[in-house]
Amino acid sequence: MPDYVLAFIIAIVVAYILTPRVISLANKTGAMDAPDERKVHSKPIPRIGGLAIYFAFMVAALFTVDLTKEVVGLLTGATVILIVGIIDDFKSLPAKVKLMGQIIAAIVLVLFDVRIDCITNPFGDMFFLSEYLAIPITIFWIVGLTNTVNLIDGLDGLAAGVSTIAAITILLVALQQGFLLVAVLTAALAGAAMGFLQYNFNPAKIFMGDTGSMFLGYMLAGISVLGAVKSAATIALIVPILALGLPILDTTFAIVRRYLNGTPIFKPDRGHLHHRLLDMGFTQKQAVLLMYVISGGLGLSAIALTEVSRGFGLLIILAVTCAVVFGAKKIGILKTKKSIETNQ
Repeated sequence: MPDYVLAFIIAIVVAYILTPRVISLANKTGAMDAPDERKVHSKPIPRIGGLAIYFAFMVAALFTVDLTKEVVGLLTGATVILIVGIIDDFKSLPAKVKLMGQIIAAIVLVLFDVRIDCITNPFGDMFFLSEYLAIPITIFWIVGLTNTVNLIDGLDGLAAGVSTIAAITILLVALQQGFLLVAVLTAALAGAAMGFLQYNFNPAKIFMGDTGSMFLGYMLAGISVLGAVKSAATIALIVPILALGLPILDTTFAIVRRYLNGTPIFKPDRGHLHHRLLDMGFTQKQAVLLMYVISGGLGLSAIALTEVSRGFGLLIILAVTCAVVFGAKKIGILKTKKSIETNQ
């Protein structure tokens, strides 16, 4: 049995078994997500489900990969981001404090020599980065993707499902390119998220909380840097960007929208894609399934980039960009609060 298959099986089984225990722990410790005007649930729900995802991934990884310096750095950073998430789920950390915790977790990877040393593009050119550029770019990449998954965690099963699709996308590309370490780690991550999803899909029995969403984002970012995926000219960092295209775009639109509204960038609002879909009349399940389909399409686009010529690759990127612009305009995700109220 290939190691990546074993990692997936171990992770999905462990997550499935552990999640009910985490639900019980959350009830006993008061780690509950209370409803408010931004949230769609009407009663308190346990919210430290990320613990099950974390332990499922760690067990699978420790059974299937060698503990090289880079792997130890990834697992250490994952533990740091988990601790930040747990504290936030219990104490609700200020945005700046949470950001500092994310930066520290990213620095851990850099200290273990896990960083973006070069960037390639679809034309085949390779740009080698000096240490003064490699370190801040790596930190920005890790923190950025950590937050994109964190911000999209707004509906039952959304972040877990999108992360699973992204992990499987990177897994398939890694197998195509022969990067077995990346394949095993993403298989473990996909299995952990999928095992948890059985309890997180609507109606959710538990939420992953920042404990889970930041962990998933951090791991997807870290694995993409750790693996040789970033050294392949055609895929470079485009594969994880497309694989996580939905949360990345949602986060980008949120930043632009809040800027246009004159509100702080880190201030939550009800303008995210899933909120707009609910406002349009979609049920939670319908909105989540539609976003799965979008994520799957972006994932297929990422995989296609590894199999086509550079010209076709550019056409794929252009087609995706046009579809995104059209969809954003149609849904009205960039509308300011005033324009939405006027249309209503």
